[in-house]
Amino acid sequence: MEIEELVRRVDALPPLPRTIILIEEYRRKSEKEISELHDIISKDALIVTNLLKIANSAMFGFRSKVETPLRAISLLGINFTISVAISASSQKILITTLAPYGLTNDNFMNSSNIASVLASLWLGKIDETLRDEIILPALLLDIGKYIIADIVMNEDKQKEFKAKIDEGIFSIEEVEKEIVGFSSSFVTAQIFKHWKLSPKLVNAIEFVDDVENAPEDFKEKAKILNVIKTVANIKEPLSEKYIKEAIVKAKKYGFDVKILSQTIENLKRKIELS
Repeated sequence: MEIEELVRRVDALPPLPRTIILIEEYRRKSEKEISELHDIISKDALIVTNLLKIANSAMFGFRSKVETPLRAISLLGINFTISVAISASSQKILITTLAPYGLTNDNFMNSSNIASVLASLWLGKIDETLRDEIILPALLLDIGKYIIADIVMNEDKQKEFKAKIDEGIFSIEEVEKEIVGFSSSFVTAQIFKHWKLSPKLVNAIEFVDDVENAPEDFKEKAKILNVIKTVANIKEPLSEKYIKEAIVKAKKYGFDVKILSQTIENLKRKIELS
């Protein structure tokens, strides 16, 4: 598929809901009040439901049940809440089926949540500013898979696509590039360009599957997101195979693998104890 055809498909998507436009305006403010964010998201039932579900997940393990969006914002933080809100609204517009991948929407949600929580826990130990910039792209990295799945089905390539993924010889991203011409991260970036979300968000995502060609200003973020995406692989999140692969990448990129390994193990333990 040519880039022009991909852009045409993306341009046909509905606009972002009013709630997300307000959240994006709020996100760009230098001074942010929790009460203002609460007023915005409390009017959207889907965002509230997703926020409470994530806040009460084993990945965070808060001592008592989180029952109100205000408490969830206070515990998860403003940036994490914004990420959940934009993710929920994006999914409402995009989510159809991931059948060509042999996956369900629940697989997508689980992988996305693991990616965002890993970003929060790992980068929180290294650089809190970087953490706040990475949480949202980590949560949304794979949303382009819904567009790719639609393209694959429309071109009647579902059997070929799924067979290549099931073989396991090539990564999912390599299969995406072979059959469609683009990886899901690249497609996600085009979606966010269409929705006029932050250029920083677009640039952080666009080169996740092509780190070597990332602009220098965004290369570190692309490397971090590449490691996170590997750990949270949509087919086998937190599996030993992909954890080992992520550690190899992290070492290659010059990250502290001890901090990453400890964070992954702590996250796995929380989930296993739930």
